[in-house]
Amino acid sequence: MNDINKIQNIDLNKLASYVLEGYEIEPQDISVVQSASIKTVWKIKTRDRDLCLKRLKQTLDKARFSVNAQDFIYNSGGNVPGIIRDKEGNLIHSFNDQLFVVYEWLYGRDLSFGNPDDLKAALHGLAKFHIASKGYVAPENAKVSSKLNKWPEHYKSMADNLSSWKEASMEKPASASISSYLKYVDDMLDICHRAIELLNGSKYTELTDKDSKAIVLCHQDYGKGNALLTDNGVYVIDLDGVTWDHPGRDLRKIIGKLSENRGSWSLDEIEKILDWYSEINPLSPADRELIYIDLMYPHWFFGLVKNIFKNNKNESASKIEKIARLENSKVPLLTEKLRDIKSLS
Repeated sequence: MNDINKIQNIDLNKLASYVLEGYEIEPQDISVVQSASIKTVWKIKTRDRDLCLKRLKQTLDKARFSVNAQDFIYNSGGNVPGIIRDKEGNLIHSFNDQLFVVYEWLYGRDLSFGNPDDLKAALHGLAKFHIASKGYVAPENAKVSSKLNKWPEHYKSMADNLSSWKEASMEKPASASISSYLKYVDDMLDICHRAIELLNGSKYTELTDKDSKAIVLCHQDYGKGNALLTDNGVYVIDLDGVTWDHPGRDLRKIIGKLSENRGSWSLDEIEKILDWYSEINPLSPADRELIYIDLMYPHWFFGLVKNIFKNNKNESASKIEKIARLENSKVPLLTEKLRDIKSLS
């Protein structure tokens, strides 16, 4: 560790000790576990237990939504770390206009989603987490995060962006990455329109109505590092990004990441994932149809090229080509599966 990092850690440890003065906690040892910009995580050793102190990067109204959600899930029997209240009984502690939360420290190991046994355990853990989130009511002063009823608008917005980026790209000298984008963008727009049509013909509105029994708090970043296997089962951590939506939101992201890592789509693998999840939180045929429609949409192509056009980040032509081919390859498989689901309904 260089001198700059040593100084930074000393300062961060002092900060943690000042924050802990607002709690009934007497630290014996403080160490920085993670530090990136505002978000910082410390491990706090006390005489009888270990704790986790976290500095949040959220605004207070957003933090109220996610932190109170975690407290609700914990009190509902969900496998999330318990939150330690400060001396005034607050879940969120404010110090020097910064926000902090103290959690129970969890002992376990990261789950490897590429390992079938770990993946099954992770899906059971996610399903239990989703079930435990039902019934949560955010405090009045919280900013509620919700994606309910927004898929049609979001699908259209992404398709419109792909079209506008296409027009802009045709008016300037093409780099290799832009040429690759132009080569595949029409295919991606066709898939967008196909998915939009399928969504309009599904039970999406009914499934994402505020009174629907299907809706849950989605984690949005459920993967390695946020699912820990402990002696008491799989625990879900880092709930900063939770939002109301259909559980398919989390499942689509898991399936997409695994397919991207494998370089191919497998209906058998998708069905296995949905079946494992359904062992805990059953998915109806309409739920499954919605998940397959969301898998149809070219989220992964859009996410990659957005880096170029919105984030000014370079992406290689080969990477764009690879993801576009992956997106194209899923269309016949998912089309056939959706046809089968429709025939059974």
